[in-house]
Amino acid sequence: MNDVFINYRTGDGDKTAALIDQELSRRFGRDRVFRASKSIAPGRGYPDALLAGVRRSSLLLAVVGPDWTNFQARLRDPEDWVRKEILEAFDCGIPVIPVLDGRKTDRLNKADLPDELAQLADLQSVPFDTHDTETGLKRLGDMAAELAPGLHDLDQDAASSPEPASVRNSIRDVNGTAVQSRDFTGDVGGTVIKDSHGPVHTGQGDIYQHSRHVSGGRHFSGSGMTYFEGDHHGDIRHRFGEPDRREDDGR
Repeated sequence: MNDVFINYRTGDGDKTAALIDQELSRRFGRDRVFRASKSIAPGRGYPDALLAGVRRSSLLLAVVGPDWTNFQARLRDPEDWVRKEILEAFDCGIPVIPVLDGRKTDRLNKADLPDELAQLADLQSVPFDTHDTETGLKRLGDMAAELAPGLHDLDQDAASSPEPASVRNSIRDVNGTAVQSRDFTGDVGGTVIKDSHGPVHTGQGDIYQHSRHVSGGRHFSGSGMTYFEGDHHGDIRHRFGEPDRREDDGR
């Protein structure tokens, strides 16, 4: 089944039609989007292929360029394929959405359309800004996923987007136990550390912070510490508090 049929006129919207085809094919699969120049194999009769493509679709996007209504003679020609595809969609009850290609393309007016196509002017259209194609293509893709049954499950963008509040693995390969989470409940076989504001050590051995390492594997830390290292000859005195008050002995 072709879930989306792209209707366009060569020379007036065909480039935008190709962009839409490329994006929808990426999101939902190449076989889910019908565009004549891509979907009809060489040597195959296109009249039957076009009408069959419309009938197998769940949605028709009619790309309307700035000169679309200027083709009055062709829009009134029963053999014009832009006209025939849209009328086939109407007859089959398939939703038709006019895509207004570019900032200079206005909404369709009944006065500019043959009677058979007049209802196009009553349909809600979608503007497509060629200066911001990324936004326009995303909007059309999201709309197709909503309106065409089955496309939502095929949507590559939905499959690659994490659910709200989900957690991605950012620590890659781990040898041993690793817990990476937001809030969690239940039992955890291991060490849980939460809201730590300082050094954390959960393995074997000691941890020293703001300490001095000296010979013999000793560490000293804290205020008021004095350490003398090496050979000493004579007395070493160290006092805290007020200095000694002695009489001057004249030396």
